[in-house]
Amino acid sequence: MNHPNDRKYAKTHEWVLVEGDLVVTGISDHAQDALGDLVYVETPDIGQEITAGEQAGVVESVKTASDIHAPISGIVVEINSVLEDDPETVNEDPYGKGWIYKIKPHNIADIDTLLSNSEYEAGL
Repeated sequence: MNHPNDRKYAKTHEWVLVEGDLVVTGISDHAQDALGDLVYVETPDIGQEITAGEQAGVVESVKTASDIHAPISGIVVEINSVLEDDPETVNEDPYGKGWIYKIKPHNIADIDTLLSNSEYEAGL
């Protein structure tokens, strides 16, 4: 599995990447592989306040549906609208074009509570 070391990971299989004062969020390569071919991605709404650990969306595959949990708290400022028509983008490029949403975090230091790639991989 491919888990880049330039981001942090939640035990619930989401990743975050800091881009300036925003945080990009998606699901890990492990998660998309376990789910199989995605057929639907439900993103949070722009302007929605999300709380770490709570549901922020849903991904559905031909096999199952799974919640997307917020790895940190903040306000959603952008969603990946490509996923509306092409949810399989998450399968094809989970750490690039398959990102799900961006947030303005309440406290950027919350990222330090998440796992490094080696810690995440050790828990798989």
